Order: sequence, then structure tokens, then C-alpha cells
Amino acid sequence: MTLIQSILMGIIQGLTEFLPISSSGHLAIFQNIFNINTDTGLLFDVMLHLGTLFAVILVYKKDIYKLIRETIRMIRDITINLKLWSRNRRTGEAFRYKKIVHNNYSKFVVLIIFSTVPTGIIGFVARDLVAYLGKTLLVPGICLLITGVLLLITDFSKDGQKVPKDVSYSNGFLIGICQGIATLPGLSRSGATIVACLLSGFNRKFAVKYSFIMSIPAILGAALVELPALGSESITFKLFGIYLIGTIVASFVGYFCIKGLLNIVKKKKFKYFAYYCFTIGFIAIAANYLV
Repeated sequence: MTLIQSILMGIIQGLTEFLPISSSGHLAIFQNIFNINTDTGLLFDVMLHLGTLFAVILVYKKDIYKLIRETIRMIRDITINLKLWSRNRRTGEAFRYKKIVHNNYSKFVVLIIFSTVPTGIIGFVARDLVAYLGKTLLVPGICLLITGVLLLITDFSKDGQKVPKDVSYSNGFLIGICQGIATLPGLSRSGATIVACLLSGFNRKFAVKYSFIMSIPAILGAALVELPALGSESITFKLFGIYLIGTIVASFVGYFCIKGLLNIVKKKKFKYFAYYCFTIGFIAIAANYLV
């Protein structure tokens, strides 16, 4: 891989990871059409996703700090409750238990857990199938057409008012299923999850926030799953430097894309991305039979 190719793929990743047009689909199309071999298999893809993960952390650092703080508090309170349960059972007393979910951020933490479980199961079980489907232009093309339909649905959906305290755990679980299915190349993760959030009645700003923050454990989990395979691959210092530059570019571009998407969702401008997905999807399907 050349430096120019790395930068281009970093730009594609940064743009398409957060804009609802599918990063995996564009990377698959780009690699198929230009016959790019990333030399170390999954390493570059993992680095690109970690780059965009850093962009999410930068944009939502205050929310992530509060979520981490609430997670620590919840673990502490669960430990205290277990001790109280043991004491109550042993002595016959009835000490009151601490309330675990007591505000929006603690509810947010539990919702993310409910979303992450189905995402992780689907991602792990289907990982080989997803890698195989990404080797053709046909599947990304079809999935981009599906993404376009989902985006049109988003623009016509009613504005919801739900914030974490109003969201059911079943909503979180179903959104996690959508995120898991969106590992298919060409099916936008952000598009699928934002649509699922809006159809569940989420506030539009919270729908975007939930979609991006819930991607953090999914991306980290995917990276951990691939660690054994990455350790068996060889890479030169020069090639790692090329990969790193692409990762930095993905992070930089992704940061500004997240900022821009917040306004796009508020103004219901997803239809333009839908038209783009339809165009690229048809081109990819046609190219599958011509290239």
C-alpha cells in the first residue's frame, strides 16, 4: 500500500463511518475496483476504525466521562447491594438496597449494554461471512440501496422526544440488533442505528449521540476479537507508518463529519445521502458484472 492510498482510504473511512453511507461498503468497493491489497489483512481496517473511534471520544468526551463515572458508581452500588443481600439473608434484617439506575446517564449505560450484547453476538458469528461478502461488489451495492431506503424513512419519520429515562431496554436491544446486521458491507451502521433510534421515538439529537457512543464498545470488541490474527501478521516499520497516517486522517475527517451530521439530522437532509447511496449502489452492481 502506498501513502496516497492510505490517505485516500483514511478520508473514505472518516467520511463514510459517520455520514450514513457505509464505510465498509465504500472501502470494499474502493479495494475491489482499484485492486488494493492492504498487505497485513485486517490490521489497516482495525486501525482505521480505531481512528474514527478517537473522533467519537473527542466529540462526546463530556458524555463519555459521565458514562464512565456512572459505570464505576453502579459497580460500587451493585457490590454494596450484594453485601446487603448476604447480610439480610444471614441476619433476617431488611436493610434497604441502593438504587442502581437513578439518572439519565446510569440508564444510558444499561441501554448501551443491552445494545452491545446482540451486536457482539451477530458480529462474532457472522464475521467470516461479512469478510467473504466484502470481496464482491454485488453485496455492497445491494446493501447501499437498502441504506438509501432507510435514509428516506429517516427524513419522513416524526420527531420523537425520548431521552434515556424514556427509552425501554427492548428498544436498546433492537437497536443493537440493527447495529449487528449493519456489519454487512454497504449497510450503513450509523444510518441503520439512527433510523432505529428515530423509529423508536428518540429525540433527534439523542439519536445521533446514542448511535455514535454505542459504537465504542462494538469497535473495541471487534478489535479485541481480531488481536490473535493480527499478532501472526508481519509488518515493516515503514508500512506501519503509512497505516498510522491513514488512521490520523480518518480521525481528523471523522471529527468534523460528526459535527456536521448533528445539523443534518436536525434539518432532515438525509434524502441527499439516500440519492448518493442509490447512485453508488447501482454503479457497484453494474461494475460487479463489468469489472
